[in-house]
Amino acid sequence: MVAATFGCASPDTEPEIVYVQGPPLPGVDQPAANASSTDPDVGSSAGSSTGVGPGVQPSTPLAPELPFVGEPVESPQPVGTASGEPNGPAPEPAQAMAMRGPTPAANGVNFPFPQNRHSEFCNYPTNYDNADVVAAFEKWKADVVTADGANGALRIRRLESDPVIQDDVHSTVSEGIAYGMLIAVYMGDQELFDGLWRYSQQWLNDTGLMHWLISSDGGGVLGSGAASDADEDIAWALVMADRQWGGNGSLDDTYLNLANTMIQRVWDHEIADGKLLLPGDSWGGWESVNVSYFMPNYYRVFAEVSGNQGWLDVVQTSYDTMNNSLNAENGNADNGLVPAWATSEGQPNGGVWGGGDAPTHYQYDSCRTPFRIGVDYCLRGEMQAYDYVQKTSAFFSGIGVANMTDGYDLNGTPRAQYSGLSAAFVGTAAVGAMSNPAYQQFLDDAYAEVRGLDLLVGGAYYDESWTVMSLLMMTGNFLDYTQLEPLLE
Repeated sequence: MVAATFGCASPDTEPEIVYVQGPPLPGVDQPAANASSTDPDVGSSAGSSTGVGPGVQPSTPLAPELPFVGEPVESPQPVGTASGEPNGPAPEPAQAMAMRGPTPAANGVNFPFPQNRHSEFCNYPTNYDNADVVAAFEKWKADVVTADGANGALRIRRLESDPVIQDDVHSTVSEGIAYGMLIAVYMGDQELFDGLWRYSQQWLNDTGLMHWLISSDGGGVLGSGAASDADEDIAWALVMADRQWGGNGSLDDTYLNLANTMIQRVWDHEIADGKLLLPGDSWGGWESVNVSYFMPNYYRVFAEVSGNQGWLDVVQTSYDTMNNSLNAENGNADNGLVPAWATSEGQPNGGVWGGGDAPTHYQYDSCRTPFRIGVDYCLRGEMQAYDYVQKTSAFFSGIGVANMTDGYDLNGTPRAQYSGLSAAFVGTAAVGAMSNPAYQQFLDDAYAEVRGLDLLVGGAYYDESWTVMSLLMMTGNFLDYTQLEPLLE
């Protein structure tokens, strides 16, 4: 075993990062609840940061840092770069099955798939297999990635099984482009990443952000205005691309410059009062909140990359707003089932779209919350995140994977939209359950279902996307590259 340790930290200081090459951790003890927020003021700063930007070469780790563990690779042959190019073909499933990361950097790729970097804060499915991720990625790519209607770029198309928007079955949403860029950067597919980014740039509004809905033939905008959940995912993916490949690939500017521009546009047009993430660039406010859009771990890195420490206030506002929505009146104080649309004070608000028909139960937006918040615990050890995912994990493990449905009233009463299991619900709940070894059986059961690639009742585009992203997270491949150093041979 080879270890590099950079010191220990007292409870009053930020821990130094530790990287270990060795077998994966079988589990970690439940952490002490010593850092949950009790500040009633919404938007108080979550803390300070060290001020470091990403680049091709590893930079100083971000705060708070954490240890990662990965199994040694049996062969130094990097997975996913067999052609010698950064965007080479994905490995055959048998090859991926035989290997565990971290895979050494090679051929211009700093973090080739698989990495399998385990956080000390989280647990992982007992018998996870990188071949499952490869299979999910290949199916997703074959089903939803297309050049048709992309005007020389690449786009993510919705499929017949997805809810039809504006009578265009194969339309593209900015959310899909964002999911695709996340998946591409973690799978090391640079050609796909660049192609999706180029598509997004064909459909910018006057704020420089992508319109949320584009016709399948590439002929025009079907839904105007930006969606902030997509925009923040795209910004994150660009930061990761800078660390993954560096430079600019086939694009006209560097990934880092594009990331900084994107971060600034989100700040200028989708952050209210320097604190609250709005649902878009042209509407929303303190009375129109979608908790499932919040991704606190992103905001910490945006602060580091941009030098704008105001992003740390967005972190705290996200937690304050989420916690406000969990209360006795809503019946969800203990189960973590956040409303789809609410006010910042936590009251469900079905009128945010103007007609009173916006959903306020736990549905296909809301179900993303255990993933988005769970990532902040796994990658940062944020105790506010831990407190939240204990609620969702207790609720869903109590139900059991086989008995889950794709919708709930806030009090936990099932409210199915379709019949069957959805990866967007099961996979995301599993990521939340990674936080505590008490939920290992639920995590293993959920992984076993998601790896089957058939939890698609919510629509193939959406559920396949969440299948891949959930598997990436559950196998230690959905990472914050700004905190990591590439493994060198």
